[in-house]
Amino acid sequence: MTHAEATARAAFLRTELHRHNRLYYIEARPEISDQAFDTLLRELQDIEAAFPDLVTPDSPTQRVGGAPIEGFTQIRHTVPMMSLDNTYSEAEMIAFFLRLQKGLGRESIRCVIEPKVDGVAISVRYENGVLKHAATRGDGQTGDDVSANARTIQSLPLRLPADCPQTLEARGEVFMPKEGFAKLNEERESAGEPRFANPRNATAGTLKQLDPRIVARRPLDIVFYGIVDASADAAAPADDLFSAAPGGPQSQSEVHALLAKAGLRKADLIWKADSAEGLLAAIRELDEKRKTLPYETDGAVIKVDSSADQRELGATSKAPRWAIAYKYQPEQAETRLLAVDIQVGRTGALTPVARLEPVFLSGSTVSNATLHNFEEIERKDIRVGDLVVIEKAGEIIPAVVMVKKESRTGDETAIPRPPHCPVCGTAVHQDEEQVVIRCPNPHCPEVVKRRLEHFCSRGAMDIRGLGESVVAQLVDARLVRDAADLYDLDALKLAGLERQGSKSIENLLKALAESKQQPPWRLVFGLGILHVGVTAARTLIEHFGGVDAIAAASIEELTQCPDIGAVVAPSIHAWFRDPVNAALLDRLRAAGLTFTQRSVEAASDKLKGTTWVLTGALSQPREEIADLIRAHGGKVSGSVSGKTTYLLAGEDAGSKLDKAAKLGVAVVSEEMFRAML
Repeated sequence: MTHAEATARAAFLRTELHRHNRLYYIEARPEISDQAFDTLLRELQDIEAAFPDLVTPDSPTQRVGGAPIEGFTQIRHTVPMMSLDNTYSEAEMIAFFLRLQKGLGRESIRCVIEPKVDGVAISVRYENGVLKHAATRGDGQTGDDVSANARTIQSLPLRLPADCPQTLEARGEVFMPKEGFAKLNEERESAGEPRFANPRNATAGTLKQLDPRIVARRPLDIVFYGIVDASADAAAPADDLFSAAPGGPQSQSEVHALLAKAGLRKADLIWKADSAEGLLAAIRELDEKRKTLPYETDGAVIKVDSSADQRELGATSKAPRWAIAYKYQPEQAETRLLAVDIQVGRTGALTPVARLEPVFLSGSTVSNATLHNFEEIERKDIRVGDLVVIEKAGEIIPAVVMVKKESRTGDETAIPRPPHCPVCGTAVHQDEEQVVIRCPNPHCPEVVKRRLEHFCSRGAMDIRGLGESVVAQLVDARLVRDAADLYDLDALKLAGLERQGSKSIENLLKALAESKQQPPWRLVFGLGILHVGVTAARTLIEHFGGVDAIAAASIEELTQCPDIGAVVAPSIHAWFRDPVNAALLDRLRAAGLTFTQRSVEAASDKLKGTTWVLTGALSQPREEIADLIRAHGGKVSGSVSGKTTYLLAGEDAGSKLDKAAKLGVAVVSEEMFRAML
């Protein structure tokens, strides 16, 4: 094939593949089989491999993800990405419509009602018909450039059709479909990795990956709700979020039409209404039908249809006056409580779990629910046999929120506090200040399993290959009783485990050897000391310099360490005074684990004398950014206080942002933080 022939054929294949992608993902009317599509894609890949200069940014071959990037650059939004005000009742919804009538001076106002997708906001820009970049909301003015990750989303066109504006900027929501999320969690569980809490968390974490190849393996999708720029050339964009750009669509209805024309997926369900009664009817109908949608929704978005009306109503400093989000109450269901099981955690905590008559709730069949603790059971007077109301507000395991006592027959039975551990039979213990009941036996098989899982977890010693199933086998076979026993394992001992071939055994032994070089703060966290999380573990090592110094410290000396208070210090002190724990440390030291913090040459002292708190979604894992702060002389704390110098806030920052505002703590974006370095 000559270069000219390859150029023509590659152009044809790109056009065909884009067309078939649109037919499959947007219009749901595919013309060819998956096998035929793959054949075309492989032919294009072969041509591009033979003629690398023919690879274009909009080529369908670029969806697999390129090489990892060092970090996210920042993109300033041409139009600010504003938030929406929320309302939670129909009365507030009526009040919103009355404000619209007052602002526009008329009774009938045409509005559009769309599902509020529970995902991550994104802005996507095309120039000359080709995808230029995609950016997260960020602080509303500036967001992270996630173009490499966005290109892996199959339903996102890399090139626009020739018959629509070739300069186009659209706003949408990246999400993870319910079905894809369930499958992803199954795969993570099989690999011994922690399950994602909900699709939104999984989506946010995926978009923040620095390796697009990982993103390409995740089932991300996207739905669009607005256009802020649409023109034949790079004309000036609109003034406000969702408002029509000059020469672009002049209503939300026209926005929907242009999105469809451009091949950008829009909401699956859309209503129109021109009265308060009509709005409420649409919101109620959406609440019934949203269960059938492929993505999670948490509300309805109501927008004034006309762009001219939008401009007349204007916006506050934070949100448009012509749009609002109606939030639905968390979905609930009634079912029968059949039994109560007791789970034993790594600290010995006994957690009651409700076994339910299976019921469909929030897109999945639920048969278990958390009961939190026995004090909660007594407060709500929950009994086996009760008809209960369960609620699933975004988390995997729903909770029992109330009992339908009026439905009782008299056959229900009380749920007593267990006097003994259900696994090892040891008498339970409960501190006066706490509601948690614990098994005090450190050798309880379930406690040992949970402790080992924690010790090996990614946040602690990060020993890959030692997931839940392998740990359970090791404990049940009495090969391992504590963390130190892990370092006595060899190929012969591991050969008797299920699903452990020679390669798996080799990798596991290598991971164990590598874990000996982990910094000592990981060891402190991995020990599972009550009340000691990642931040406290790092703070302790930074303050004392090593594990032995922490072990030798008095309660008073421990409380002098930042973020270690009157509750945590006695817990740490007691743990290191326990003879069993002291013997464990001796064996871990003998195994060659790192007990003393190695001195690391500081990159600079630019942040010397500053104390930072991190919150929200950032471009890298928080621990990596925390390391960066420390490398430049700063300190990192887990909570905002009067001693905090800066709060580094990413997207979806929560209560820490409010506390920083109250205390007058300076809030900086990640872009500002990078500039400081």
